[in-house]
Amino acid sequence: MRKFVVIAAAAAVALTLAACSGSPAAPSASPVACALTAPGPASDSVKVSGDFDKHPTTTFTSPLTSDITERTVLTEGTGAKAGTDMQATIDFTLYNATSGAELFTTIKDGGQPLPVIVNESQFLPGLVKAVSCSTVGSRVVAVVPPGDAYGSKGNSSLGVAAGDSLVFVVDVKDVTAAPSATPSPTVDPNMPTRATGADQPAPAGFPTVALAADGTPTVTIPASDPPTTVQISDLKKGEGAVVAAGDNVTVQYQGVIWGSGKVFDQSWGKSPATFATNQVIPGFTQALVGQTVGSQVIVIIPPDQGYGSAGVPSAGISGTDTLVFVIDILATAPSK
Repeated sequence: MRKFVVIAAAAAVALTLAACSGSPAAPSASPVACALTAPGPASDSVKVSGDFDKHPTTTFTSPLTSDITERTVLTEGTGAKAGTDMQATIDFTLYNATSGAELFTTIKDGGQPLPVIVNESQFLPGLVKAVSCSTVGSRVVAVVPPGDAYGSKGNSSLGVAAGDSLVFVVDVKDVTAAPSATPSPTVDPNMPTRATGADQPAPAGFPTVALAADGTPTVTIPASDPPTTVQISDLKKGEGAVVAAGDNVTVQYQGVIWGSGKVFDQSWGKSPATFATNQVIPGFTQALVGQTVGSQVIVIIPPDQGYGSAGVPSAGISGTDTLVFVIDILATAPSK
């Protein structure tokens, strides 16, 4: 998915995600086929300390690269093996191997483990090569050259320049059969492109929202300190279906930083976003579940329910920034 807010961990690394969910079956007890990525001098040179399931302390001499992806097992787990086309649930910390900077982690401050299908057509090839053949309970490190990462284009939103290599430290937490594929949702041509519910007054102290003719919001932040807990209010109350936990929702949204008033991401001017309610940052989930289709919701999200103390520097979000989202709920459906 191309939307920044969707799937906090995954969007940050611009992975291609399968838009599906459900309760996968247990992995087969028969031998598991997988493509083993060998260690090499680059991956062996990365020093990692800290326990499994804890944020690692990682050191390496930058710039670090390799002609091919290299994978070194730091801790060998004893659980199920991540075979081809299976689903591995992982925590990971990502570094720019050229600059040495930590770019993203799922393992601190509200981060969520990432389900990865072990298939290079569905996820970043270098990450798949790190996970493939790993067993539950393993911690591995991979050095990924540009050809298995972001190539000659880089990823500016993440802080990866053209030609940069990456380092992943990956903890394999679970392995299951992959969920059955869910067909891409059919867009209803009659679906509204903005909230249609009745106007509601926002509580005192909330940001104010003005709407353009097409529904695009302009948010004005009050001259006061932000709240320290998630705050939610209806701006429009729809009469449609109620959004349940895990539902696939279609929304228009705009995200603004409280301190600067800067819009850091929005669907307006592009197209509405569709995703599951459990694939977003925690504060965004809270703003959706229990609401009705046709509603417009404003939510104030402190760092611990957003992107945590790491923030997202490439988007101008620091670890202390409170975020404001205006969300128009256009449709909801149970995930399959």
